[in-house]
Amino acid sequence: MRRPARLVLVLALSVCTTGFAAETHPFDVHDLVAMERIGDPRPSPDGSVAAFVVTTMDLEANRGGKNLWLAATDGSSTSKLTSHTASDWSPRWAGGRQLYFLSTRSGSTQVWRIFVDGGEAEQVTDLPLDVEAFQVGPGGHALYLALKVFPECGASVSCTVDRLQAEAEKKTSGMIFDRTFVRHWDFWKDGRRNHVFRLALDQTGAPDGDPVDLMPGIDGDCPTIPWGGDEDWSVSPDDATLVFTAKVVDGSEETWSTDFDLWVVPTDGGKAPVKLTTENRAWDAAPTFSPDGSRLAYLAMVRPGYEADRFRVVVMEWPNGEPQVLTENWDRSPGGLEWAPDGLSLYADANNVGNHSIFRITLAEGMVQALLTRHTNTSPRPLPDGRLLFARDSLISPVELFVRPAEGGEPVQITRLNADRLAAIDFGSYRQFSFVGAHGDEVFGYFIEPVNREPGVQYPLAFLIHGGPQGSFDDHWHYRWNPEIYAGHGYAVVAIDFHGSTGYGQAFTDAINGDWGGAPYEDLMKGLDDVLRRYPWIDPNRVAAAGASFGGYMINWIQGKTDRFAALVCHDGNLDETMAYYDTEELWFPEWEHGGTPWENPEGYRKHSPIQHVGNWQTPELVIHGALDYRVVDTQGLATFNALQRRGVPSRLLYYPDENHWVLKPLNSIQWHEVVLGWMDRWTSPSASE
Repeated sequence: MRRPARLVLVLALSVCTTGFAAETHPFDVHDLVAMERIGDPRPSPDGSVAAFVVTTMDLEANRGGKNLWLAATDGSSTSKLTSHTASDWSPRWAGGRQLYFLSTRSGSTQVWRIFVDGGEAEQVTDLPLDVEAFQVGPGGHALYLALKVFPECGASVSCTVDRLQAEAEKKTSGMIFDRTFVRHWDFWKDGRRNHVFRLALDQTGAPDGDPVDLMPGIDGDCPTIPWGGDEDWSVSPDDATLVFTAKVVDGSEETWSTDFDLWVVPTDGGKAPVKLTTENRAWDAAPTFSPDGSRLAYLAMVRPGYEADRFRVVVMEWPNGEPQVLTENWDRSPGGLEWAPDGLSLYADANNVGNHSIFRITLAEGMVQALLTRHTNTSPRPLPDGRLLFARDSLISPVELFVRPAEGGEPVQITRLNADRLAAIDFGSYRQFSFVGAHGDEVFGYFIEPVNREPGVQYPLAFLIHGGPQGSFDDHWHYRWNPEIYAGHGYAVVAIDFHGSTGYGQAFTDAINGDWGGAPYEDLMKGLDDVLRRYPWIDPNRVAAAGASFGGYMINWIQGKTDRFAALVCHDGNLDETMAYYDTEELWFPEWEHGGTPWENPEGYRKHSPIQHVGNWQTPELVIHGALDYRVVDTQGLATFNALQRRGVPSRLLYYPDENHWVLKPLNSIQWHEVVLGWMDRWTSPSASE
């Protein structure tokens, strides 16, 4: 199951010997962290070049470093644009020759710019606050900056700086709160909000005056917390109007409301934003103006309090038209919108039956056409000549950039940053399968063979359970839960999209509401049975299950419901759903999933809570948790470990004081994989099952 020492020696010799091709080896975590991570592709105005970000893991610094790259969209060339020891990211074009970008070169995050045809980068902003995100305004006359400020400071950036300095000089450490959020995701709240500012530029592209807060007094965030970016706002093509999304509610209601609204404000400053989506109490997001400014498109949910509701595509004539839903009959939930250059259609990407697909939506008919269906396709960027730039990855390839021809047909791959690394790696072959799951529904999953499987040999199985629960284990390259790691280590692998998963229609997603331990558990057990029937070379006594977040919850639920697994791995999973409500921060999530608050509906929390079945626990379990995880709080992991120890169940705790809901630092990732695989090996070895 582990790579033999003689193979390591052969690999070392073959690399150093001229004239001999290097032998391939099974995929492992060291390969994973060595991959170049491509993101944020941005085409030039004429569509001939794409700028993008490449993140490279620095093991000595134990972090990722970012640089800017360029690729010709015809696939003829790829080149590195920046090579600084600081990080450079968020490339944004201003005309066809220069890029503005974010960088930490000055010691804080500021906007810089560089000419793509030569020259050194130069600093544009020198603000006393970090720039959280930015856009270049139409015509290059202004920058739109996201800064974290105290709303009560009004337009004064210096007020925020002075308050932060005063806090830093205090001798006391106590924090006082009068409402929630107290903390969110992985940071403590200090009263500041993300606001969008306009910074005018002169004819040379340098700042012309001070930045102007376009959200004065707004007690809400844009970009939204924690995942938002510059896609949360849009500037009209005439540079006169800003539309942004933010949740502005009364007091602590922020923690149980999903009422994000669109707001509109003139960009010349001095006026208060006006709410645009007053009628909808659910989530409104991703505003974007058409190229001619005559329309505004955005995404909207319809059910308040439900973060996994389906996003509809909405378009309105600007500025006074009535919102029209284009995609009421399209049973997918897009994650963003991009206008075609002619303004006659929109591009969107969405989970789609175990893949992530790109679609085109026409304005005239509201017709949805799937353009790219297989694998994971994201970041659609339409080019002026009708071609489409996009990012693609799969279970056996990290992200590379592609261009779809205007007339359709096979996409052209324009980057190959990881080609040499991939050529040296053996992956397990994979296939999608389906079976009859809960409620008689068709349920899908992926099966991966062990690398270099030998006929006649019995193999163990790694059974992976995704989080969310409204998520998906699709045909996607993952840097935290990559199924091919287990295949490279000698396991067959199964990943099932149980009821609640996205990409199979809203009814399938909704089926998990109030039924966390019901249909999903049934799907997982039936899927496992189906795989064991199909592949008799898998040893049913050597199956290890692992999951994180909802997957971690499900591991603890499985622990009390069945003894069919040889080992379990629970990463950031709940033990007690009632107490988890009081521990967490985004209260809208458990209130929807469990049918109200614990005092209104205690049975909704109790009936599928793993703590009810601790008396049945007997399977060896590894528990992993991060101290900075404020969604699934670390006391849940500590409680799980306590219960296992008190029950006398073989168990181990891996605790990270410096990680949040995920394990992000590369050295920690290597350790995580070594501990997880070591635990699974211990209990799935042939001798352990005898």
